[in-house]
Amino acid sequence: MPIVYGDIGSGNCYKIALLLSQLGIQHEWRETLVTRGDTRTDDFRAMNPAAQIPVVTLDNGTVLTQSNAILYWFAHNTALAPSDPLLMTRVLEWQFFEQYSHEPTIAVRRFIKKYLNLPADRVQQFEQLEEGGYRALGVLESRLCDHDYLVGESYTLADISLYAYTHVADEGGFDLSSYPGINRWLSRVRNEPGYISMDGGK
Repeated sequence: MPIVYGDIGSGNCYKIALLLSQLGIQHEWRETLVTRGDTRTDDFRAMNPAAQIPVVTLDNGTVLTQSNAILYWFAHNTALAPSDPLLMTRVLEWQFFEQYSHEPTIAVRRFIKKYLNLPADRVQQFEQLEEGGYRALGVLESRLCDHDYLVGESYTLADISLYAYTHVADEGGFDLSSYPGINRWLSRVRNEPGYISMDGGK
């Protein structure tokens, strides 16, 4: 049984919990909190020198890191990871976008506001990230205003990757009310079989 080290309140970890629930994969979840210093221990760094969550260990001792790579490991040979090379490339395009343009703005603003309570020394950074976050949301909206999903005509890893932090963007101070395509998509993802919320509920 795979072991997941993570914090389900983190979008990058929630991706893994959501995928495993939707694929019906049994696993052990070991709560690992950055704010508690859990990722800075010698034991954790032995698994992942980057001191980041999530981390997955497999029965044979193999260690997996980086959320989107972990998603692919579990989802390859399923409909969530398209077998068509072009469609899978489109999935990767969205996942790279998520890690390069979406997560560094939306997730970081959420962390500063929700977990750090917007301390004075982070206010300037919080404000500077607003423009980039809305730019990333605009890119999503441009796709989702006339498509049900991010890639092709069905739910894929791209949707899981982008859903994780988009659905809690308001916790970082982003107003989603003017993004009808995104809001329809968020509802669509919540209705996918096996869906669980960020608190682990259905």
